[in-house]
Amino acid sequence: MSTRMSVDFARDTRLEAVDRGLMYGDGLFETLRVVGGVVPLWPRHAARLLASAVRLGLPAPDTDAILAEVRRLADGLADAVARVTFTAGSGERGYARPHPAKPTTVVVVGALSLAGAPYREGIALRLCDTRLGDQPLLAGMKHLNRLEQVLARAEWSDATAQEGLMADQQGRIVCATAANLFVAIGGRLVTPPVDRCGVAGVARAEVLAAGDIEIRHLAPHELVAADEVFLTSAVRGILPVRAFAGRTWQPGPVTRHWQEHWGGIGLPLPNRSKDSD
Repeated sequence: MSTRMSVDFARDTRLEAVDRGLMYGDGLFETLRVVGGVVPLWPRHAARLLASAVRLGLPAPDTDAILAEVRRLADGLADAVARVTFTAGSGERGYARPHPAKPTTVVVVGALSLAGAPYREGIALRLCDTRLGDQPLLAGMKHLNRLEQVLARAEWSDATAQEGLMADQQGRIVCATAANLFVAIGGRLVTPPVDRCGVAGVARAEVLAAGDIEIRHLAPHELVAADEVFLTSAVRGILPVRAFAGRTWQPGPVTRHWQEHWGGIGLPLPNRSKDSD
């Protein structure tokens, strides 16, 4: 299946060369999983998009129209991934935005297929050399400036690790390149804060809302000593971690609990049996 795309809710694949999202990264994006035409985490996506637009001084996106467009483009797909990009629109050269800003909305949808092995056995992590900059004005938002993550992901190309962890300037673990981190330590589930860097993921928000979670900084040695480790992502769901820095784990009861929770809110994980791969 080819990718389905629209620009400003029209059947178009063209984006103006002077769009501020392209020129300056002036905008936001959301990546959604669509299951049978339903976006189970949409309220969290919409809330983050609206709140982030306020923080960036952008006009409020029409979240109802965006959801309708996602559903239209995902029609007929049993499982799909959608990317919604909301930019400050086109403008003249220079950092100053036009007044009033006329945002551009781009929606791209494609079929999604998740392999079962990562959910059954877990994935291996590495620690990236690239560190996240400290910028509370942008922290938590899913803004278009993702060069830190691009540089971090470019650090490896082999299959020995499926994801990379990123630390802040003090060396404390914050997140993976494209997921949030949860660690079970002594019967307590912990996740790092994202108030100075990192993304406040909607899957992270779902776990925080449904469980008793401690938010605090995590040093790499605490991660190595943890009882269980898993990642959260709106599209990939709950991913167990099986290896990091010489330590190995088996997916445990805490991780399995949250995988079951994920399925319970309408986001089924792939079949974890070996026959499914």
